[in-house]
Amino acid sequence: MPISPPRPKGPPLNALRATEAAMRLGGFAAAAEELSVTPGAISQHIRAVEDWAGTSLFTRRAQGVALTDAGQRLRPALTAAFDGMGDAMRCLAALRPDPPVQIAALPSVAQLWLTPRLPALRAALAGRRLSVTALETPPNLRREMFDASLFLRAPAPGDTVLAHDAIAPVCTPSLAATIRTPADLADHTLLHDESWSTDWTDWAKATGTPLPDTTAGPRYSLYAMAVEEAKAGAGILIGHRFLVDAALRDGTLVLACTGGAHAGWVETATALVLDVPEAPAGHVSLLTQLVASSG
Repeated sequence: MPISPPRPKGPPLNALRATEAAMRLGGFAAAAEELSVTPGAISQHIRAVEDWAGTSLFTRRAQGVALTDAGQRLRPALTAAFDGMGDAMRCLAALRPDPPVQIAALPSVAQLWLTPRLPALRAALAGRRLSVTALETPPNLRREMFDASLFLRAPAPGDTVLAHDAIAPVCTPSLAATIRTPADLADHTLLHDESWSTDWTDWAKATGTPLPDTTAGPRYSLYAMAVEEAKAGAGILIGHRFLVDAALRDGTLVLACTGGAHAGWVETATALVLDVPEAPAGHVSLLTQLVASSG
């Protein structure tokens, strides 16, 4: 009779994935956000891996976690393994006869900057399916099946920068007519976007504008909604130039402060950056060229 003894098994793949994410990102909460699970689930997965290995991989502290010596030794191999799996999945996806083009973008970028450019993108991609996913945080292009990502961040040398960011108060022309000096902004409703909750504080500090309370006023979880409210005359919003450029061109929004030493745009340290996988497919190279050249 053939003998089929049970073979040794390693920890579940999901447990290893959770462990690697916590190691790479430096904490259980960050790993939970990336994998769309709870920190408690991450903790249970890591405990299962530690129990299997018979050693602790993390030191739990009140202020967070840190890798043990065993965790430090394991991290490079585990990260390389999941990077390799991501590369294999991307190679597999490229074997499809008609692979879709998947773009990840910050919600405000997807709604206000990318949407007007989609017809040109679809035409250039010659019938390939094009999908856009709005995300609050950039995806890991080594692991997730996105062909490109569009997010606001500090650019690094060699990055494909599509637009540098600058901020200034914007509002309707009729509302701007009531503002003679930047200090007059304090008499109006200030609109806020939750993702950029410090915009008013940053602008007021950079320009030396006296605003008694830069946190008061309506708040919106979507920047595009805040822009629409500004167009409707609900108040004054800090405009990110590359996102409100179309509204400024058609005159529905204007700079709230057009005179005085504090008028104009304040440059920030961030930019709209196009990221693609390290070894993009041919259609992604086309996407890169088209998006980068579209003003």
